[in-house]
Amino acid sequence: MTGEPKDVLNAGDGDGAEVADGEIVEARQLAEEAVEETVLPDESPLAGLTGTPGIAKPDPILVADGVGRSFGGLKAVDVAHLEIQRGTITSLIGPNGAGKTTLFNLLTGFDRADTGTWSFDGVPVSGLPAHKVARRGMVRTFQLTKALTRLTVLDNMKLAAVGQRGENFFNALVPPLWRPQEAGLEKHAMVLLERFKLAHMRDSFAGELSGGQRKLLEMARALMVGPSMVMLDEPMAGVNPALTQSLLGHVKALRDEGMTVLFVEHDMDVVMGISDWVVCMAQGQVIAEGTPDQIRSNRAVIDAYLGTRYDEPGAEE
Repeated sequence: MTGEPKDVLNAGDGDGAEVADGEIVEARQLAEEAVEETVLPDESPLAGLTGTPGIAKPDPILVADGVGRSFGGLKAVDVAHLEIQRGTITSLIGPNGAGKTTLFNLLTGFDRADTGTWSFDGVPVSGLPAHKVARRGMVRTFQLTKALTRLTVLDNMKLAAVGQRGENFFNALVPPLWRPQEAGLEKHAMVLLERFKLAHMRDSFAGELSGGQRKLLEMARALMVGPSMVMLDEPMAGVNPALTQSLLGHVKALRDEGMTVLFVEHDMDVVMGISDWVVCMAQGQVIAEGTPDQIRSNRAVIDAYLGTRYDEPGAEE
């Protein structure tokens, strides 16, 4: 679709681990098989929808209107209308500089929009700070991981939980008020670490983890909030091939558990393999959206990645 799309599966040892050539080939084959074996629901709620930018969804969990953000004279984000369907995997694609991460930052409260409103699960959240957005159930991870490197893996997990009684100054002075809850949080954290194959590193400092393991830690930590929607910013970027299959499996598992997933990704094989719906941005705007098959052949998407071919008849029309 994109000529020579960025192939994250060839990212090499971006996570710092030493992997033999044979293991890389085997891991790559497993990851490709995981994508090929993905089976989307037979009765998708998005079935039959046309790929019109801003099209209404049957049951949107996130609705954004007129969201804009400028930096000087550059209009980084200019989204007229966008809806994200509940319980699906939606990929947000586009060339570098399209405004994908900036849109993530705006929707999750890490940056302030110049214009626009958006709601999550029917409740307005535009203008709320990031921690309040997360408490509503919309959490995100980052392209560059934000693990607290001088805390242990387990402490990183427990820190993400909301409503902790021990965070109150006076409660903290009376351990019986918060120790039972602390024990419950630790148990929940260990369940998630087991799921993400990080339990054996519970007492290791997060700074000792490889790049791929930090991606897993961020995803696991996000689930400590009990979210309804998880937003992943390039979860496969720089990840060693040995961990790519694991990340793919976890992303699909989130949807299977009823969560909504919105993620930015450049690897088109991954996008086309696991997405229910794809949204394409270019120059800050949503230029196309639809099923993977619709996006694969969408001329606006092809032009955004490769440029308009003016040698074709009618290309200038």
